Amino acid sequence: MEVTLRRSAAALVARSTTISLTPFLTVSAVTAQRRDFSLSSLKRPPPNYPGHVPLSTIEKAALAIGSGIMSLRDPRRGDLIAAFAEATATPYFIYRLRDAMLSSPTGRRILRDRPRITSTSLNLPYLRSLPENTVGRTYITWLDREGVSPDTRSSVRYIDDEECAYVMQRYRECHDFYHALTGLPVVREGEVALKAFEFANTLLPMTGLAVFAAETMKKAEKKRFREIYLPWAVKNGLKAKEVINVYWEEELERDVRDLRKELGVEPPPDLREMRKREREERKRQKEAAAKGAAV
Repeated sequence: MEVTLRRSAAALVARSTTISLTPFLTVSAVTAQRRDFSLSSLKRPPPNYPGHVPLSTIEKAALAIGSGIMSLRDPRRGDLIAAFAEATATPYFIYRLRDAMLSSPTGRRILRDRPRITSTSLNLPYLRSLPENTVGRTYITWLDREGVSPDTRSSVRYIDDEECAYVMQRYRECHDFYHALTGLPVVREGEVALKAFEFANTLLPMTGLAVFAAETMKKAEKKRFREIYLPWAVKNGLKAKEVINVYWEEELERDVRDLRKELGVEPPPDLREMRKREREERKRQKEAAAKGAAV
């Protein structure tokens, strides 16, 4: 009888020890799993190409919101605009643009060759020697007039797919060719008008957001944009061929008027000339008012 009781007591102690240790072991295992999950979630995957910065979905959302707000406040911050463009290009828009290139024989060649647009690759002195109406001469004349260099475009960093990253880089480096094609200057009115054109043609969210910068214009500029340049941008951006598929390096000696006709792009009214006439009119009115006051 005594032996039986001792065995029962020993079994009870062993069972209670197991019961008491099991929750501890379970909690310890869960804590370790959570710690491993936390560390793994902070660890980024390796970059997919030189300069690539992999971001999580939350990081991309934070980058998009922050850069979008700040670029609206200061449209001159090209770095913020570039970051917003990359953060909002996925998961759909940059793939749509890539597919547009893949559907075009010229676009496929661009993706295969992956040319870069720089002051060296384009040979700017040669472009200045071309006849006036050529694409190359129109481009270099626009660069010289606006004081712009093709070497100022920042590299793509936040798009994960390497081919799509090149598509964004290509769009970025072709931006000045779109300026030259349309004749729009780099003043805020011209930039917003061109972004509206690009949005209608490429659907990149960054170009659409940039159109809201029209609200920061002066009253006369806003009126002119609403009545002249926004309708022009929407009409031409929608009807034109995909401008991302232009192999600009092969079009430099071509007549720019023929290229515009082929693409379906009508140049808008000369914005610089309109602004010049507006300044002259204000000056004339000011001088007339001063003479009237003197009399």
